Amino acid sequence: MQVFLTGATGFIGGVVAAKLVERGDNVKALVRSPEKAGALAELGCDLIQGSLSDEHVIQAAMVGCDAVIHGAAVYSVGIAEKDRGAMFDANVRGTERVLRAVLRTEVPRVVYVSTVNAFGDTGGVVVDEGYEHTERYVSYYDETKHKAHRIAKILVSEHGLPGVIVQPGLVYGPNDTSEMGNLMRMYIRKRMPVKILPTTGVTACYVDDVADGIVLALDKGRIGESYVLGGEVTRSGEIFDTLASLMGRKPQRFTLPVGMMKASAPVARFINPVLGFPPNMREMISAGHNVTYWASCDKARKELGYSPRSLEQGLKDMLTAEGLVPSS
Repeated sequence: MQVFLTGATGFIGGVVAAKLVERGDNVKALVRSPEKAGALAELGCDLIQGSLSDEHVIQAAMVGCDAVIHGAAVYSVGIAEKDRGAMFDANVRGTERVLRAVLRTEVPRVVYVSTVNAFGDTGGVVVDEGYEHTERYVSYYDETKHKAHRIAKILVSEHGLPGVIVQPGLVYGPNDTSEMGNLMRMYIRKRMPVKILPTTGVTACYVDDVADGIVLALDKGRIGESYVLGGEVTRSGEIFDTLASLMGRKPQRFTLPVGMMKASAPVARFINPVLGFPPNMREMISAGHNVTYWASCDKARKELGYSPRSLEQGLKDMLTAEGLVPSS
């Protein structure tokens, strides 16, 4: 199978590319800088230089492909106001460009990688694929991914896009550069003595499991359907408690007060980059304090054969891959 893949240099996309190549597919990978895509070149991927704004490049690369996987997006919570335009162009307009190119080139199948965040705050409820966003946005990422998700559904229902949508939860694993990945690295290096926004409800899933789910959706997903690729429904504080147990440490005893975080918001844009955090503290709080992104992956289990590992096993696998705990 010839597959055109966006987001191949990203955290999830790189694993997807490897799995496709391993099973014998030919992969065309859209990359901004071929010189920075050495891992993909070593896999044997055909590197297509361009970005989500290069409509003609994207369309030309799709010609002759059997399938498209669109996974590229800007993922960050707590971005500065000045960065919103770039996020909207990538997440919303970029998605529409890619999916409309699928229609024009008549590629017979496309998997769009959305997110559980497209549901927004689920209000403490574990939802399924039929849940509708309340349109009360807790972050700009939440807003852009909801709008992109809606565009994908409209193109499927009204324009005949042969699309399948997948919705990963909070994806973690080796080489994660997200905000959560950064917090995990800080904890592992003993640089985070307190918990930060431990009540955030997440649907935690290991990166390899999500990549498997995307490939399963490519092979088995029903056109017009969405599939949550989740894992353990938990809270961020429990993730760090599990990490502590696996590393033989005592759990963090204290939580950074939200009031203190709010008080620091005016200077956060100067301090946070030094600490490795996003600059917009207010958005971090609105997206994390007592907010849940909980969704069930029962449909993907039943229809696709998706089989995510437990949080404890996933964290152990992550630590083992990074040489921090022995395998067993």
